Amino acid sequence: MTQSCGTSRIVGFRFSLYPMTDEFVDIILSTLEQVDTSKVWVKTDDISTVIRGKMEHVFDVAKAIYLLSAQTEKHVVLNGTFSIGCPGDSDGDVFMSADGVRMNEDKIKNLHIEAPTQFALYPMNNESYMQIIADVVDLAKEKGTFTSGIHYASRLDGDAHDVFATLEQSFHYTQEKVNHVTMTVNISANSPSRKNK
Repeated sequence: MTQSCGTSRIVGFRFSLYPMTDEFVDIILSTLEQVDTSKVWVKTDDISTVIRGKMEHVFDVAKAIYLLSAQTEKHVVLNGTFSIGCPGDSDGDVFMSADGVRMNEDKIKNLHIEAPTQFALYPMNNESYMQIIADVVDLAKEKGTFTSGIHYASRLDGDAHDVFATLEQSFHYTQEKVNHVTMTVNISANSPSRKNK
C-alpha cells in the first residue's frame, strides 16, 4: 500500500495526557468524550493521541482537553508536540476545508485555570532560528505570559486562555517565517508543589 505525501499546511499535535491520580482512566476518557473533535482528524494508540487539521481547530481541541481535564482539580499534565510542514502522509487533509468556527470555545470560555507551561520552539532548517525564537519571546512578553528562559525551554504562566493564545500566536508567527516548525509543550495544572510555595 502506497502513501502519498501531503503538501497542505495541515497542523498536527501528538500528545499524552497524564492525570496524577488513580482515576486517570476515567479522567482521560471523560475528557475526550466532552471535547468536540468533529473538525480534526484523530488517531489514538496505546501511547499517545494525534490530532490533525487547521491550526485554529487543533489549538481549540488542545486547549479544551487541557481545561476539561484540569477542571477535575486533579494534578494533570498535557505533554505534546505541535508540527507543521513535515513531509508525510495526507491523513486528515479533508479537514482543511472546515470553516473557522472553534467548536469548543463556548464550552470552555468560562473555565479559568492557571496553566504553568514550558515550551520549546524549533524553526527547522533556518539559519536565523535564534532571531525567530527571540521574536517569539518578545511576543510572549507583550502578552504578559513570559516568565523566564530555562534550560532547553521557555516558561509561560497565566490563565490557560492567555497561555494557549501565546502558544498559538508563537506557532503561527514562526510558520510564516519557516516552512517546517515543531513546538513542544509541557503544561501542568493543579500541581501540589505550586500550592506549597
